Amino acid sequence: MTHTPRADAQPVSVGPPPPFDPELAASLDAIGKDLPPSLLPDMIPVLRNSPMLEPVSDELLSLGGTFEIEDRTVPGPQGAPDISLLILRPKEKAEPVPALYVMHGGGMIVGERRGGARGFLETARQLGAAVVSVEYRLAPEHPHPAPVEDCYAGLLWTAAHAADIGVDPGRIVLAGASAGGGLAAAVALMARDRGGPRLAGQLLLCPMLDDRNDTLSSHQMAGIGVWDRTANDTGWTALLGEARGGPDVSPYAAPARAEDLSGLPPAFIDVGSAETFRDEDIAYASRLWQAGGSAELHVWPGGFHGFTNMAPQAALSREAQEAPLRWLRRLLAR
Repeated sequence: MTHTPRADAQPVSVGPPPPFDPELAASLDAIGKDLPPSLLPDMIPVLRNSPMLEPVSDELLSLGGTFEIEDRTVPGPQGAPDISLLILRPKEKAEPVPALYVMHGGGMIVGERRGGARGFLETARQLGAAVVSVEYRLAPEHPHPAPVEDCYAGLLWTAAHAADIGVDPGRIVLAGASAGGGLAAAVALMARDRGGPRLAGQLLLCPMLDDRNDTLSSHQMAGIGVWDRTANDTGWTALLGEARGGPDVSPYAAPARAEDLSGLPPAFIDVGSAETFRDEDIAYASRLWQAGGSAELHVWPGGFHGFTNMAPQAALSREAQEAPLRWLRRLLAR
């Protein structure tokens, strides 16, 4: 795919990429056999049928009987089909519990609610929290605004029916990784702008935020790691078509486009130093602070995109898995 830079893009002087963490580098060699860094549009059907994306079983979702599993069909956006929510609630909790409202990753082009929920189960277990994971329509068959509007509709239902599902409506935290993190940031903007539910926080793990794809890190990591600049072009073009990179992209599609980041819930943002999204995620955290907001930022040295899920036993992964839990405990204790 040929990348078309935006009109105001400046020439980029690219140095060598930062090194991968040695332990993660060994895992990346094995991962690369099944998941090449670059992804072209004609590879989307193959990726959707990959064994890596097989549905997660009820046994795994229940986490050894910790969670009750329920699927609900709820109203979608006005004029659009209904959407599905996966609701996982701690069995031993009688009182209303906090909830992680999860949007799955997958570059806007792959993924589903069960796989998205799995990455947050252990955190929810330790918090005594529920997980509500939304099934949103995928691009390119369903371009913007379909995915984010589905996610927002599911949030509205969750907040309005919190008592029915045993959730505390004052302790709902948006959560997502990669494209899911970008959708979580966009839903936070929507909730602010539309007078929607008051949210406790937004947990943004290596979020996909900027369709312009012109940061230094996006150039540094071209052709290496996981989800490189070409793959990023593929995902954003599937979502936005010819509008990608242009002047009129909505912040509800690409939250980095938002001019005003004030009045948003506290954010946790993390990213690897050796991945495409590094610089856009650092910039987003900085802009939240500049707007008077609360944000905790972690840049994991030598981390590639999605390393905590793909190499969960690595020392850096274990450390990165603990940080969101510590932040959530502080956040929900307020």
